[in-house]
This record gives sequence, structure tokens and C-alpha cells, in this order.
Amino acid sequence: MLPLTESRLHYLRSLGMENLGPVHINLSTGALVEEALRRHEGVLSEHGTLVIKTTPYTGRLPKDKSIVREFSSENKIAWGKVNLPFPEDHFDALKRKLFAYLQGRSLFVQDSYAGADLRYRIPIRIVTEKAYAALFARTMFIRENEPERLKQHEPAFTVIHAPNFHAEPELDHTHSDAFILLHFGEGLILIGGTGYCGEIKKSIFTVMNYLLPEKGILPMHCSANYGATKDDAAIFFGLSGTGKTTLSAAPDRTLVGDDEHGWSDDGIFNFEGGCYAKVIHLSAEGEPDIYATTRTFGTLLENVVIHPLTRKIDLDLDTITENTRASYEISKIRNMTLHGMSGHPRHILMLTCDAFGVLPPISKLTPDQAMYHFLSGYTAKVAGTEAGIKEPQATFSSCFGAPFMALPPSTYTKLLGQKIARHDVDVWLINTGWTGGPYGRGKRIPLVQTRAMVKAVLDGAMSKVPMTLDPIFKLGVPMVCPHVSTELLSPRFTWPDFNFYDQKARELAHLFEKNFIENASDAPHPIRMAGPKI
Repeated sequence: MLPLTESRLHYLRSLGMENLGPVHINLSTGALVEEALRRHEGVLSEHGTLVIKTTPYTGRLPKDKSIVREFSSENKIAWGKVNLPFPEDHFDALKRKLFAYLQGRSLFVQDSYAGADLRYRIPIRIVTEKAYAALFARTMFIRENEPERLKQHEPAFTVIHAPNFHAEPELDHTHSDAFILLHFGEGLILIGGTGYCGEIKKSIFTVMNYLLPEKGILPMHCSANYGATKDDAAIFFGLSGTGKTTLSAAPDRTLVGDDEHGWSDDGIFNFEGGCYAKVIHLSAEGEPDIYATTRTFGTLLENVVIHPLTRKIDLDLDTITENTRASYEISKIRNMTLHGMSGHPRHILMLTCDAFGVLPPISKLTPDQAMYHFLSGYTAKVAGTEAGIKEPQATFSSCFGAPFMALPPSTYTKLLGQKIARHDVDVWLINTGWTGGPYGRGKRIPLVQTRAMVKAVLDGAMSKVPMTLDPIFKLGVPMVCPHVSTELLSPRFTWPDFNFYDQKARELAHLFEKNFIENASDAPHPIRMAGPKI
């Protein structure tokens, strides 16, 4: 067997990467922080966290992400507005240009896994020109701590990450100077022109969403935790900014993971070994565990404002972006499991950030409604999560993660429906958005109230409460909830103008109908009938 370094160099050469500079293989957290500082990639805060800037791109670039149209995957991909095709010959040409750029440059390699369940994990390799990106990969993915097994690590997928290499759209056929290209046949992902770390994370997530359904496993854009036992599990679906990380990090429950999971015949398993939390306006009082990670060595702070002299960080400033992030090991959270696994969920909570302010803060879904809202994936894109988003915008994202779902939405929905029925799971819709009016007039539902509703669901306190039926959205709305004001439970009564509420509710209902006709018209009749009725 080749020595560790030689085997990695041999692998890189097999991809076509020649005449490389120094290649740093699986450096430790401390060594990567030192390298990032030495290369002026970031600065150290007064608490020892590494702080970096990824401007001009501080969020994902969905229009710059494409899947290579090639023989092995062409007939599986749900091509369209989300999964954009990229010609294989243009991919090959851009790959050659990228590899030519990397000649003579120093690179960092991190070997790890996606998937806590040993039976379903995939080995991955991150190759980057940035030490901070290698730190991100080391933090976010699952490490191999056994030296002998690490020597035998052979990646199924490799990410080549070069933020300083920019495409020429008119020559390279890319959307802009940045690109995220996934080639499922070659097991290769090329990322260039953007240093935003979320692109690495979500590219691997897309890979898992492509591979796992064939094995009967539902990949999910969700957080997960469990109570007194692993069989008292809950999952929280939701897009970025809806509260997955915040609501799953509960002091009386064990965190499985904050963003990406699979649901197999044996239960839930995390895809990652770290968390990637949004930290704008984070406070020690509201989210003590996550707040503490922003002051811990080894945490990577992305686009957080830092004072150049005192090196104090300010989590309330959004002068760089609203989408400030902290990447930290899940072990930094007090109540968590390093095994990254639990039993089957008893509860599913679908999180939506309703910018219209008309959805109830909590409602019970029938199985058909659960499928309807899973296919709809309604929420508001919040500021900074994607380039160009300055304020919340109503959006529909199938499976609460359409940008990362390579296969048709019906594939994931069918799996979810089967698992809900098999394990008798209760499903709830939780609105973490606005009440008393739409964005700009109403106010955001207080986090303390949302926490109380979630706790009541998970403790079983909501299992037998009386319900009323929302006349438009047909949702089961609880009449009472412990530690939550009755007025808040009925959104219409929080608005000063009932007629204006009715107008906005009908407007949102129309958007639900339009989206379902355009994107889920092939859904079974009971699911199509489970949506709003005007």
C-alpha cells in the first residue's frame, strides 16, 4: 500500500491534476487554523474563532449550480428550473482549465464521510486551495479517526474547490464567473469563483439525495433530536432560516443533527459531523449553546463582523450580509449524540416562515395534508441566504429543499408517505414567520412562544387538545396550547383589520394552488385535494 501522502497524490494525478505545489493531507484543526492565518485568509477573534469573509458571494448561487448531463444519470434527474443541465464536453473543457490553474499551487485535502450509518455512508474527499475551506470540511463532515482505515480511504465523490478561479461565461458556458458543477458519473464536483462554504456542504447533500432513494432511504433537509430514549425522536423539516437549527437544539432533548438526515428502515441518521448555523442576532439568552460555539476555538465564523483592533465579534451587525454563519463540531452542543443516529420519529414538524402572516403558528396535518405541504414546501426566503435576497420573499420549494433534490419530488414524497404510515407519525405545521400582519406590518412570532408550541407537541400535551378547522387552509388549529396565548393561535384575531387578513389569506391560498398546478399536478387525487380551498 502506498504511504498516505503518496496515495493521495497518485489519486489527484489520476484525475488529471499535475505539477501541483505542496499538498497538505488531513491536517488537524489547529494546523488548518495556523495555515489560514499564515495565508491571510482570515483573522482570529479575541475568543480564538477563525473569522473569514467570502465576498462578493455570501450565500448560495442556485443559478450557477448545474448537473452535468451524462449517460449514467441523464434519465434519473428531474431536469428543469432547479436541476439545470450542463453539457459534458463543456464540463471537461472547464475542468482542464481549472486543473491548469491549480498547477504549482498549494492544496489542502480532507478525507471524510457523509452519513453516520456505516451501511449507507459514502466516502468523500475535499480538495481545496483554501485552508479555511479544509477546516470547514473537517468540521462539517464525519471524520475517520482510525489511522489504518484512513489509509484505505477511497472517495466515491470528490469536490475540487477553487474560490480564486473564475470562469469566463462567454467561453465556458457558465451562468457567471462562479460555478458549481456536479458530475454523478465521474463522482466529481467542481466549485469555482465563490468561497461561500455552504456550496461544499450542499453539493454533498445533493449527492446523498441522488444516491439514497434507490436503497429505500429518504434523504431529508431537516434537523432531528430525541427525548428520553432514541425512540422518542422528532424531525424538523424546513429551508434555511426557518428554525431547524434553533428549535432542534433543545436543552431537554438530544441533538442528532441540525440540517441533513436519512430515514432508513432502522431509523434516522445524520449525514454530517458538524453544524452550520445562521448567527445573525444570536444571543446568549435565546440560544446559549449555539452562542457559546461562536466563542470557541475551532469554530469557523463566516462573514461575521469583527473589530479590526479589538478583534471583538458583533453578531448583530449585518454590514457584510444577513447570512452570517458559524461552522462548529456537533460535539460543541451539550446535549447531542456523537453516534448521529436515533429510532424512528414520533413527530414530524414542518417549519415555514410565513411572510404573509396568515398561517397559524401551529396546526395539525392529516397524512394527505402532510404530503401536500411536503410537496409544496412553502416558506419565505430570508435575507442573505441566496444572492440578491434582501427581505423575505414567498417561495415554494418541493420537499423543503428543492435546490438539493436531484430526483423527481414524487420519489421523495412517496418514501415519506410510506414511512409516515408504517410508523404512525404525527405531523405538524409550525409557522415561525409573521403574525398580526404581513412582513413590514406584523411582527415575527416570538421564539419563546414557538419553543413552547414545539415542546408541547414533543411532550404529548397536544395529542388530545380540541381543534378548529381553518376555513381556507383546512388545517387543524389547536384551541389551546400550554404557555401560549390563545389569541396567537388564531392568526386572524391578531390582525387589526380582519378584511385585510382575509385578502392576504386568499392571496396565499391562490399561490398554493398555482404552485401545485405547475409543479405537482401528477400528485394523487387525495393529496391534490388536501390543499387550501377558497
